[in-house]
Amino acid sequence: MLKNWINTFIYQIKHSKLFTALNILGLSIGISGLIFALLYWNDEHSYNAWNPEKDHVYQVLVKLSDMPISPDNPTRLKPHLENDPNVANIVYADQWYQKDKIVYNGKKELVDKIVNAERDFFTLFPFEILYGNAASAIENENSIAISEKVAQRFFGNSNPVGKQIQCFDSMFTIGAVYRIPSKSSIAPTVVVNRMKDLADPAKNQGLFVLKLLIKLKDPSKVDLTRKRLEKVFYDEIILQSAKEAGFTPAEMVKKIGTFKVIMEPLSTARLHSVTDGYPEGRGNYQFLVIMACLSVLILILSIVNYINLATANSIKRAKEVGVRKVLGASKKQIVWQFIFETVLMTAFSVLLALMIVEIALPYYNSFLEKNLRIAESQFYLQLILVFIITIVFAGIFPALYVANFETLKVLRGNYDRSKSGIWFRNGMLIVQFAIASFFIIGSVIVYQQIKYLNNKDLGFKGDQVMAISLNLPSSYYQGENAGKNIFERYNTIKQELSKIKGVEKVSTGLLSFDGADDSQWPIWYQDVLFKQKAIGLDYDMLNLLNVKIIKGRNLSPNMASDTINSVLVNEKSLSLMQIKDPIGKEIKIGNQKMKIIGVVKDFNLLSPEVDVPPVTFYHIKSLDMASEMNRIYVKLKADQIQNSIAAIEKFWKAKVDTEYPFQYDFADKEYARTYESYVKQKNLFSLLNIVVILIALFGLFALASYSIQRRMKEIAIRKTLGADTNVLLKELSKQYVLYCIIGFLLAVVPAYTLLQKWLNNFAFRIEIPVLPFLISFVFLLTLTLIIVLAKAYQATKSDVLKYLKYE
Repeated sequence: MLKNWINTFIYQIKHSKLFTALNILGLSIGISGLIFALLYWNDEHSYNAWNPEKDHVYQVLVKLSDMPISPDNPTRLKPHLENDPNVANIVYADQWYQKDKIVYNGKKELVDKIVNAERDFFTLFPFEILYGNAASAIENENSIAISEKVAQRFFGNSNPVGKQIQCFDSMFTIGAVYRIPSKSSIAPTVVVNRMKDLADPAKNQGLFVLKLLIKLKDPSKVDLTRKRLEKVFYDEIILQSAKEAGFTPAEMVKKIGTFKVIMEPLSTARLHSVTDGYPEGRGNYQFLVIMACLSVLILILSIVNYINLATANSIKRAKEVGVRKVLGASKKQIVWQFIFETVLMTAFSVLLALMIVEIALPYYNSFLEKNLRIAESQFYLQLILVFIITIVFAGIFPALYVANFETLKVLRGNYDRSKSGIWFRNGMLIVQFAIASFFIIGSVIVYQQIKYLNNKDLGFKGDQVMAISLNLPSSYYQGENAGKNIFERYNTIKQELSKIKGVEKVSTGLLSFDGADDSQWPIWYQDVLFKQKAIGLDYDMLNLLNVKIIKGRNLSPNMASDTINSVLVNEKSLSLMQIKDPIGKEIKIGNQKMKIIGVVKDFNLLSPEVDVPPVTFYHIKSLDMASEMNRIYVKLKADQIQNSIAAIEKFWKAKVDTEYPFQYDFADKEYARTYESYVKQKNLFSLLNIVVILIALFGLFALASYSIQRRMKEIAIRKTLGADTNVLLKELSKQYVLYCIIGFLLAVVPAYTLLQKWLNNFAFRIEIPVLPFLISFVFLLTLTLIIVLAKAYQATKSDVLKYLKYE
């Protein structure tokens, strides 16, 4: 019997090449789309899965009223956490990833992802220890732990424990070599412990200064620890500040705000974190869900298309089924035969899908900036599940449909089916139209939003502005005069850069265009606290960016007071503080009194997801912030950009930084990356839109072929009675126009609702126009008419005698 089924299947392939090709291609496209989504899904969910402590490790985040959530905490929390019976380990850490050169026996290499953390770091992140001991790896300031990759670069495959290397201009003894088992939210190449003074509450009194990770004994009691920390913030900051200032606690809360502590578990941090707390960043959960949902939609579309094609093709096999029944085949045997054929078709589709994925995977990895591979047992189990689900949904209905052919009718050439069967097939076609409409509408709206962001006036011009990374030797950052030394070195570099041909302006500022810095400072006006961004600048920084001064003046080297107590505010800041005549008004940045000398037109440094923040600008020397400088900005003349970059790089490598590679970016490109994930969503929508339309057209072709084939006798009779070709074309196509309209209407509400929700991510966004809906309908209707009318016209030209000879 199995041999007979295989022979029959091969015969059908030979005599239905087009339908077989469309079936396999449609299913393989749907399955390959789901495979791509599964690879991405598995990769994002694999973060920290290896870590046995992931449910016990929490990052402490704090939010002060309407300020952004901060991953930085004060050291004064430490003694209170040590007295918490539910806290097993406490780990303070400096700013996450640092970089420096490692020196061993004259060999120098630049190493990034250096983590400076307390000694219990490896109890929270128990990496695999290859050499040494985790407990003593970073027990003091002279110990260092290095990753397997760093060890191989310097020591090959030998055991380096006990050997000394130089880093941060200090000598360290290697205490351990580790390997990170899999993806981790913290994946350092080097771990050091230089936290003795930084984590000492007596020596570090700052409010938002260090990262704080804790390991709890019982995660179910995390809320008790969280409330205890909130009380510490209230007692140590609100009450103490109120006492020092002579206010009541209620008055101080009104001025400063309230502290809310968030205890975020490591197990959910990758996809559900409320902020970018870990150095490996957050996954884009919204994009992940969108991709998963769209791939499932496409697979559904592929299965519906398969069913339509299978039922349309079944008309050619009606007599085969009738003969089999006459020869004694049961309905059950026929059902299993057609399910067996679906198994083979699905198997071919899966193989083709895997080929498509393997070919496209390098482009997919580039698109996601990942290194995904088809190599995990979990993935193969998921693929088997997809295989089974596809067979169940794509195989059972066509099998039952064919098995229910009535023997006498099919042998006499009467293939009419019940009305319920017709409505089922038509319903599936409507579903295809609805999904296609949804994708077309979504693609147009997402494209328009991204186009709007690309063309939006940001308030600054960054297309000719280079942002060059500044890495000075660590000696510049030591001592009481660190800020002064760094600023003098910057001035020397600035003068030399200004001499290079093609350089228009050179300046610096404590700002970036990557949207990452959402920090806020306490700004006081008339004893009222306003939380704003405060940005230190050098002269000409605003001019370099073509930012407009709409009132007052800019910072000037001719005014000595501008490096002492002068500030500018942007329009949003002015509105927030409700200052009518700002010039000359006094505000305070922290405790430093400053005088407003100008108003800056609003421009956005953050991503388009958030509104322009209130900003106060001061000269970088005013608050002694030069030590925070890490970039120099250079504006180039438009006609000499490439030559100027080459000259700057040559100067930089020779006179500024011989240790680090020359790194730069353009401000406008850096800002564009703040909404890069949405550009990817646009590209994804556009690609999937093409796929969906193709699959929908396959299904439309199948059902039109089936429907018109069923009506050939009717067409022949109408032609015999003198019906005009145009009348026949109208009669044959009108039902598909109706299905297209119904499918489109079904898609309108979900498309509008979901896209409205997507657009709510942006502070700067378009309003959903009517045009995308009209484009979607007209485009889909046009394609429908092209397919249906072509098939109908072919039918009207058929030989009528062929269909009337039995009458």
